[in-house]
Amino acid sequence: MTTDTSIPFVHRYEPATEPGRTPLLLLHGTGGDENDLLPLGRLLSPGAALISPRGQVLENGMPRFFRRLAEGVFDAEDVRARADALADFIETACARCGHPAPIAVGFSNGANIAAAILYRRPQALAGAVLLRAMVPLEEAPAGDLTGKPVLILSGNADPIIPAANAERLAARLAAAGAEVEHRVLRAAHGLTQSDVAIAQTWLAQTWLAGK
Repeated sequence: MTTDTSIPFVHRYEPATEPGRTPLLLLHGTGGDENDLLPLGRLLSPGAALISPRGQVLENGMPRFFRRLAEGVFDAEDVRARADALADFIETACARCGHPAPIAVGFSNGANIAAAILYRRPQALAGAVLLRAMVPLEEAPAGDLTGKPVLILSGNADPIIPAANAERLAARLAAAGAEVEHRVLRAAHGLTQSDVAIAQTWLAQTWLAGK
């Protein structure tokens, strides 16, 4: 864990052991922390550098990346500010470590903040795997996402995310130019082996093979 107070996010960093792989930015869900998605990151891209920050907002003692007003109702002003702050952290951390922009792998709240960064600061990310994501902001993406690869994996029995909301996110990112693949799995809100297998294949085909 870093002790550098000039980087404002508590985080874990694992250096690459296999040169040439695009780093992964791991973004946990509500109640998680900087350790939660490290095993997933190692599965998805063995040997890649991993950057895993902890959300700075506490909700009933549980870390999140931005505030919400109710289940599925986000504090839009806070989303914008937190997305920009996280994008600043990503760019600073990658510059210091000599890495290119990472691929975000976010789950739930982590997927939503990754989507918000795509909306506002697309240059901070090379692409994204959004696991159980919702529309983070009601306005359309402001940035140019032309050619940016995005995988969205939704659950057909997800009690938290309406199917229409995930579809709207996919449509908005595609309208901004992203190369979106949206798949709906037989799953609820939690992750399954299918999520892992599909994300592994997508990353290998889209990025890890040398794009």
